[in-house]
Amino acid sequence: MSKTIRFIVSFCLVFISTSALAQSGVVDSAQNANQLAILHWYTANQTTSFTTGKTPIAFAFDGASMWVVNFGDNTVSKMRANDGAVLGTFAVGKSPWAVTYDGANVWVTNRGDSTVSKLRGSDGAVLGTFQVGGTSPTGIAFDGTNIWVANSNSNDVTKLRASDGAILGTFTVGGTPLGPAVPLGVAIDGANVWVTNFVDSSVTKLRASDGSVLGTFTVGNGPQGVAFDGANIWVANWNDSTVTKLRASDGALLGTFAAGSGPVDVAFDGANIWVTNTGANSVTKLNASDGSVLGTFSVGGQPRGVAFDGSKIWVANTDTNSASTL
Repeated sequence: MSKTIRFIVSFCLVFISTSALAQSGVVDSAQNANQLAILHWYTANQTTSFTTGKTPIAFAFDGASMWVVNFGDNTVSKMRANDGAVLGTFAVGKSPWAVTYDGANVWVTNRGDSTVSKLRGSDGAVLGTFQVGGTSPTGIAFDGTNIWVANSNSNDVTKLRASDGAILGTFTVGGTPLGPAVPLGVAIDGANVWVTNFVDSSVTKLRASDGSVLGTFTVGNGPQGVAFDGANIWVANWNDSTVTKLRASDGALLGTFAAGSGPVDVAFDGANIWVTNTGANSVTKLNASDGSVLGTFSVGGQPRGVAFDGSKIWVANTDTNSASTL
């Protein structure tokens, strides 16, 4: 067969394949550039698993590595994001719960001794351990300048200066003055802080500049994890297996959507919301625009924390001491 004929045949095959894709509706993609570059929408071999420390519970991404909180052995591990290799494991306080990254350093809440640990992101060196003012700290987030910590047993949040760990204020949250709020999750929307209140089924919005409460909004039963998608707040409601979507500007309820059993954490990947379902050993993927379910994927035992590294979703599996990537 001549080169000319081979070229014509090859061109026709490509044209037919492209036309078939167009006719089947594959003419656009909700994936971001990193996902497109690594063909990450492809469904085969979606889940990979890596060994972590004991009882992994939360993740944060530093731009190159994932930091996983190991609740069961009072450590955090640094894992290279591209292959899951463990680059180091570092001691923190008692019963570490959550983690955030401030652009240079990693901050970890230690629920068992009411402190936060600050570690240098480059090498894991401990730069300080700071009291939070409240008791039993859980969720943590960085607002660009300061660190915000939810204190589950004292029904408040603490604002710490990231540069030196100084306490700048402690603010009451929750909507039930006569009972405990049990704040658990924290997210930043750019100007405000959102805190989930597990017992009174609400989220509190505070102005980041001064801690003023801007509103408390009802969500589902037993809210835990919270995430911001650029315009809206998403909340995982553990007790009723749903997620709630609120408009960040005013807290208006935009929808409540079914997830799997026992959802505890949420993450945004640029187009979709990912929810860990502790009761189903799975994660649910929702379309951020309308809350429709795009898929449910099996992971390890009792998944909790979830995070996005720019191309992959990472899930902390507490019962199997592992991390799944999708």
